[in-house]
Amino acid sequence: MSTTRKIPDSLEYAYHSIQTVLDSLDALVYVSDMDTHEMLFVNRYGREIWGAPQGRRCWEILQAGQSGPCDFCTNKLLKDDEGKSTGVYVWEFQNTVDKKWYQCRDQAIEWVDGRIVRMEIATDISDRKAMEDSLKQAHESAREMAYTDELTGVLSRRGLFSYAQQEFARAERSSEPVAVLMIDIDNFKLINDTWGHVKGDKILESLAQAVKKELRESDLFGRIGGDEFSVILPSTDSEEAGAIAERIRKTVYTLLGRLKSESCVFSCSIGMTIKRGDDISFDRALLLADRALYRSKLAGRNRVESFHRQDDESSSD
Repeated sequence: MSTTRKIPDSLEYAYHSIQTVLDSLDALVYVSDMDTHEMLFVNRYGREIWGAPQGRRCWEILQAGQSGPCDFCTNKLLKDDEGKSTGVYVWEFQNTVDKKWYQCRDQAIEWVDGRIVRMEIATDISDRKAMEDSLKQAHESAREMAYTDELTGVLSRRGLFSYAQQEFARAERSSEPVAVLMIDIDNFKLINDTWGHVKGDKILESLAQAVKKELRESDLFGRIGGDEFSVILPSTDSEEAGAIAERIRKTVYTLLGRLKSESCVFSCSIGMTIKRGDDISFDRALLLADRALYRSKLAGRNRVESFHRQDDESSSD
């Protein structure tokens, strides 16, 4: 004997079928009035986390500490000027109640009573965001390591060049001067030969820390290689840059003066050039500062020399 199943009312059956599907989803699904923000429907996933709607408004249920509609509400993006749906709007948000990250898919739809309402499907993406944050931190850490000189803790050659290029681009837009210094320890080979490379490394570390104390927060300071360092001084004219360079020279001379021997007094030589407007690139400025450094060495070391573009032009005549 066969059993005949009773077919329920079609509308009621459809409603319960849809609710069964929505309550089975591992995601928040809710519907709210776009004018009053009253919650019209929340699936089981949402009710278990935020509670039943009970006539409350969406921002009273889904957010913490809200006294009115959310300033990040996407309702205005879901309808065009004629009140028609603009389609699905996808965004990401960290909920203020459970602190989890969600990918939200918002859309204006027609409700059972004919009005246009907001429907949101929000999927928990906290694990993905955590992975993204870990990768971002790993990339930042790797970048910081690549941009930092391991011995002295100042910018590496790569880091200095990267930031200097940005500073030169900014200076071109603002037409502000930028000073470039090249610093080289005098007779550094003798230091290594006399006291060894371990002592030489200590000297490099000490010099880097001493120079940093003479610089401003906005200045860039890095190790080019060996015992050569460079300083980038934003918004700095020739007179001010010369004063800073002279302070650095005296500080280093005082620092290394403790190592003076009968054959040599240890110091540093400094070469300087100034970029004005868009006259030279960073690579060119570094070259001119290096030429000024060479002048300082030829003139007896332990001094500051300048080299400007006009000097370069006159030397090529």
